Amino acid sequence: MDFAMTAVRTALNGASYVAPRLAGGAAFRLFRNPRGRSRLRPDERPLTDRAEVGEIVVGGGKAVSYRWGTGARPVLLVHGWESRGSRFAPLISELLDLGLSPVTFDAPGHGDATGETMTIVDLRDIITELDARHGPFEMVVAHSLGVTATFLALREGGAGQLRPVRTERLVAISGVPDFAYLVDRFCERLGLRARLNAELRSRVERELFPGEEDIWSRFSVPRTVPEAGPASVLVVHDADDDMVDPACSRALADALGDRAELVVTSGLGHRRIIGDPQVTACVRDFVVRERAARVGRAAGRPDPSPRPAAG
Repeated sequence: MDFAMTAVRTALNGASYVAPRLAGGAAFRLFRNPRGRSRLRPDERPLTDRAEVGEIVVGGGKAVSYRWGTGARPVLLVHGWESRGSRFAPLISELLDLGLSPVTFDAPGHGDATGETMTIVDLRDIITELDARHGPFEMVVAHSLGVTATFLALREGGAGQLRPVRTERLVAISGVPDFAYLVDRFCERLGLRARLNAELRSRVERELFPGEEDIWSRFSVPRTVPEAGPASVLVVHDADDDMVDPACSRALADALGDRAELVVTSGLGHRRIIGDPQVTACVRDFVVRERAARVGRAAGRPDPSPRPAAG
């Protein structure tokens, strides 16, 4: 932990003894606001400049959407916390080569969108709105908190939409299992006392989701899996992820059973995994294999090959 993080931990834990509500408010502000806005990288600009750009009013700002291709066989790519849609650039290029039409976005407080921050409900509403505009999506690729929001959209849809999102395939990369995990991991990384964890949870309930009966159950992927989800799911996680425990993706794959294929990489961490050539190739193979299997089933033929074993 660097000096700045150590200073924050010491200050918050110290304040929690004499002014727990004040310390809780400070922790809440750190938790709900991105530490910085992800910038467009030079190697992402050529692809981004070719996109059809739109906007979605959601939460406290306007999300920016990006769309490529002809519109046939659309695929949605959902970024996570402190990221942006252009981080999927290598995968977007691969999907275009396969004849698919990728769609992604920058959520409020991220990338080129307006606003200061986003919530999981904002992500859900963006996913649902893009589904209404460009779907149904043949596949959804989601990373980190985007995985949690995608399962939420698959179960309940979004504001103003009467039906849940539907997709044939899902790629879940470094997925966050539920909203409670985010709070616990945030407190763990900062070394905050249990009292601050409880105060932070209380503020999340009151200020982010007022009126909700049980956000900790509602925003949980394990609760969602039995109720919603595509027929085929590729679950990818890096063994060296220091932000989300790889055990979370193993548990997701176990919950999905025969629907899931688990791929574990190494040396990529939490963020570099979405642009890694190995992972991009893995997703491409998943698209090709599942497409061939679907065409074969429609023609009454058996699947061309079994799915790879988890590992």
